[in-house]
Amino acid sequence: MTQAPQGRAVARAATLTAPPTAPPAVEAAMRRALALAAQGPAYGPNPRVGCVLLDPGGRPVAEGFHRGAGTPHAEAAALAAARAQGIDPRGTTAVVTLEPCAHQGRTGPCADALIEAGVAVVHVAVGDPNPVATGGTAKLRAAGIEVTMGTLADEGEELLRPWLHAVRTGRPYVTLKLATSLDGRVAAADGTSRWITGPQARTHAHTIRAQVDAIAVGSGTALTDDPSLTARTVDGGLVGHQPLRVVLGRRTVPDDARLRGPGGPLLQLPGHDLDAALRELAEREVRHLLVEGGPTLATALLAADAVDELHAYVAPVLLGAGATAVGDLGVTTIGEAARFATHDVTRLGDDMLLVAHTVAHTKEEI
Repeated sequence: MTQAPQGRAVARAATLTAPPTAPPAVEAAMRRALALAAQGPAYGPNPRVGCVLLDPGGRPVAEGFHRGAGTPHAEAAALAAARAQGIDPRGTTAVVTLEPCAHQGRTGPCADALIEAGVAVVHVAVGDPNPVATGGTAKLRAAGIEVTMGTLADEGEELLRPWLHAVRTGRPYVTLKLATSLDGRVAAADGTSRWITGPQARTHAHTIRAQVDAIAVGSGTALTDDPSLTARTVDGGLVGHQPLRVVLGRRTVPDDARLRGPGGPLLQLPGHDLDAALRELAEREVRHLLVEGGPTLATALLAADAVDELHAYVAPVLLGAGATAVGDLGVTTIGEAARFATHDVTRLGDDMLLVAHTVAHTKEEI
């Protein structure tokens, strides 16, 4: 698996300039809208969006957020909440985390809903880069509504990181999970690997599984480890959302494999063309892909510059021998190293979790 995926360069629909100073009421409302948006599902084809309506005095009167594909968008939910309380939204200010859409999808255009409701002002955190949905700002302004772009844009970008990346590049946001000893081993000399990390690290890994659209492993890992690739609760039960289970490689998954048991659908993508595999997943509306494969798949993705985020679970264990997490990347000098920018470090029992973003996708370059 050595082909580098296309579309690595990030293209923005437009450059957003944050206002010099957002009014305190607007900034507070945007923070609330971001918190609301975070309550929506992280998985699925649609972005997480929140909306807060302010009266002319700057007081919040209604709010809403998008609860997943097929449900009302955040703006429509906020307008409905206002009307349910007997509040006429005419003359209100809408504070929304993502540019209102201008297209007819499963639901109507949000820009039209705001116009018809008589909203006077709209504050937006992040512009919508989706060529199908964009244009809401222009439609609002054409209707005489004042629009401000870029309020708390950095926070909005961070919340929508995987979704924005998928829309801007045309391929899923790839998170590579590694669980290693202090000396970078993923298995002992005899091949045993369960369990390098402790229960808290494993529980955390399942919370991440429940937030992604798909989990991928190579066919070698599928045959050797016989994983289930399910998202489970602490007591072992399946959570409500089960991601698509993806096996990359030509070797067939046996009929009695755990991958064919309860859980998400199973998709096998034969061949070693990573670009084609990622395109196929994008066409299936996979926005966020978690990769839990072994060293072969991890090395191929890193060599192809196809990893956007790294989750490194590190246990205070030394093995001294055994398989390493990553194989030969062709690095001959330190200047060629694959570098990541540390985003967060968390202690999980005796283990540590390092979350890092590729340098090409740090905030300054999104």
